[in-house]
Amino acid sequence: MKFLLRLLTWWNSQTLGTQIFTARKGIKVGEDEQGNVYYRTRDDKRRWVIYNGECEASRISPDWHGWIHFTWDQPPSEAPLAHKSWELPHKENRTGLADAYVPSGSLRRAAPVERRDYEAWQPE
Repeated sequence: MKFLLRLLTWWNSQTLGTQIFTARKGIKVGEDEQGNVYYRTRDDKRRWVIYNGECEASRISPDWHGWIHFTWDQPPSEAPLAHKSWELPHKENRTGLADAYVPSGSLRRAAPVERRDYEAWQPE
């Protein structure tokens, strides 16, 4: 069943075509903390990622995102980027999910901010 899913769908993992291309021409460059594996061709003209689980682009950390889009030449596995003490760990995009960011004053908050700058009209 897993073979059939991989053959017909791309969102569960790599497709059969990607697996064959990776086996023939891919050089493993590194792996991130989520288990995603990064590859490149011998001439470094193509770079790609094989996701560990669901294929979601926001699961790529900023370090690897810069490398995969040719912003810098060295992958984070060879030349790690310096991080500031105030930087938070990377999180994938949670838009539309229950734990998504909700700003203060939003109606989606469990307890909206109580406003004191007006008085609601009440019919008599």
